Amino acid sequence: MRLDGRRKSGNVNDRRGVSGRTLGIGGGIVGVVIAGIITLLSGGNIGDVLNSVIGNSLSQPQYTQNYTPDAEDERLADLASKVLAGTEDVWTDEFRRQGWGEYECPKLVLFSGSVQSGCGSATSQTGPFYCSADQTVYIDLDFFKQMKDQIGADGDFAYAYVIAHEVGHHVQYLLGTLDKAHQLMNSVSERESNQISVRLELQADYYAGVWAHRDNEMFGSLEEGDVENAINAASKIGDDYLQRKAYGREMPDSFNHGRSSQRVAWLSKGIRTGDPLQGDTFSPAYNQL
Repeated sequence: MRLDGRRKSGNVNDRRGVSGRTLGIGGGIVGVVIAGIITLLSGGNIGDVLNSVIGNSLSQPQYTQNYTPDAEDERLADLASKVLAGTEDVWTDEFRRQGWGEYECPKLVLFSGSVQSGCGSATSQTGPFYCSADQTVYIDLDFFKQMKDQIGADGDFAYAYVIAHEVGHHVQYLLGTLDKAHQLMNSVSERESNQISVRLELQADYYAGVWAHRDNEMFGSLEEGDVENAINAASKIGDDYLQRKAYGREMPDSFNHGRSSQRVAWLSKGIRTGDPLQGDTFSPAYNQL
């Protein structure tokens, strides 16, 4: 992915080396499967789940003395800042083109170990998440290393896809989709709630693809193999793939992010079309997604 000469976002808050007092969240939020792998499933709406579980109680940050970023950490921080800037440019232009009003850029918090968000406490095992309470994306950069080492999903564009997916949830928040979906999730059965979550996640994948298409139009950012790397990442974070890896079987009623084939399909469609209006994951029948 070509990022040389690209601007960095001014909306990055680097809290690496600063951690918050964490709560005993345990495995109930996402049903832990494999630490460091199943956390990928937490990516989209974990902030709002945290918000509903533990509220907005915050504690004073604690300073961690033993964190020293290495060269790869700094490279990934640079990548994250430039990718966020790219999402700002793309979605600012897209909101204007679609008549959706002014795009309000999200913040990005880089942390190590644990963090306090507007949705409560989280740790690295939570995975990247978007918190609508403070309109912020949170990520521990070690997650990218885990992607490479634990599931074989590598490449800068694959990492960019993760960030763009979380920003996709911010787009949903600004358009009112996120709040409506979560209100409905609170009034239906767990199975139906999971299906709504899948629709949200697949749309966020689609928006990540739209960003990639438009970013490439603006900056010529995509290189050979980039799309394949992102598709590979999407294929390895489907609920079916991770459940088979962890349990040896699928449990479709518990899916909350979608099958690998679905995630690949919606990401690919976004990359191909670059049109946010073709990303309606709520109208089709669930078995047609």
